[in-house]
Amino acid sequence: MTSPIPCGRFAPSPTGLLHPGSLLAAFGSWLLARHHGGLWRLRIEDVDPPRTVPGAAQAQLQALAAFGLAADGPVLWQSERGDAYQAALDVLLAGGQAFVCHCSRSELAASGGIHHRCVARQPRPDPAVRFRVPPDSRVHFDDGLRGPQQQDVHAEVGDFVLRRADGCWAYQLAVVVDDAAQGVTEVVRGADLLDSTARQILLQQALGLAIPRYWHLPLLLDAPGHKLSKSLAALPVDATHPLPVLRALWALLGQQPAALDAATTLPALLDTACQAFNPTRLPRQDILLPPGALSAPMLQNPLSPT
Repeated sequence: MTSPIPCGRFAPSPTGLLHPGSLLAAFGSWLLARHHGGLWRLRIEDVDPPRTVPGAAQAQLQALAAFGLAADGPVLWQSERGDAYQAALDVLLAGGQAFVCHCSRSELAASGGIHHRCVARQPRPDPAVRFRVPPDSRVHFDDGLRGPQQQDVHAEVGDFVLRRADGCWAYQLAVVVDDAAQGVTEVVRGADLLDSTARQILLQQALGLAIPRYWHLPLLLDAPGHKLSKSLAALPVDATHPLPVLRALWALLGQQPAALDAATTLPALLDTACQAFNPTRLPRQDILLPPGALSAPMLQNPLSPT
């Protein structure tokens, strides 16, 4: 059998404009895909309507285009993928690997929210559907940046939701179905999603899907140590100045800043970055930014140093 074409992806949720942490993940995934001579896909993870901000998805796509990060093939929208998720859920239900659950959050509070058995006192008109996680479901995988990982999903997570009680599809199911549909072989994303990986591998195994390689990039943290998207979510990157922004992100990804010195246009910078990118230089730990580090021209509304 021939190996699949290397394929990475960037899959933002349309909950706001692109901030530096999001663009760091996008640029990192794009660089790694191009370094492997592969494809790069885009997906809008708008599977959660209550959290979707009107106009955010188009603004994110416009910003990515301004930075020259163009996808191979059409953008996939999760809001249009309900039939695919239902088909996967039907397979799991038919095999006994998923089940209807009437438990409420309050009823699971005593177990810290971890579901090991149904404790519902009465049926609900809007039950969720969960993935059945047997005891000792320990998942091992080798992260491309953070090395060997393991998680006992039964003990640490329990039976997890595939379709919520409000009818929305859960992230874990949607991302697994969509990565397979888009032929993704390299999942490059922020380290805040590292904890989700074991659940996704269990789903891939249950559905007979290929398991991609996972790379969890460092998070950008502000001076107090908060995740950047939480503390500076209202401060998007300035897409009108793509070169200095990409140079700053290049350095944050552990690459040699001087490698891009001669590039004076966006196409030249991206082409040079593809040639000079060295995955072994990617940082393994989250990046603590000093006060005022994200100043103009990185942000549309730069902060003053404190």
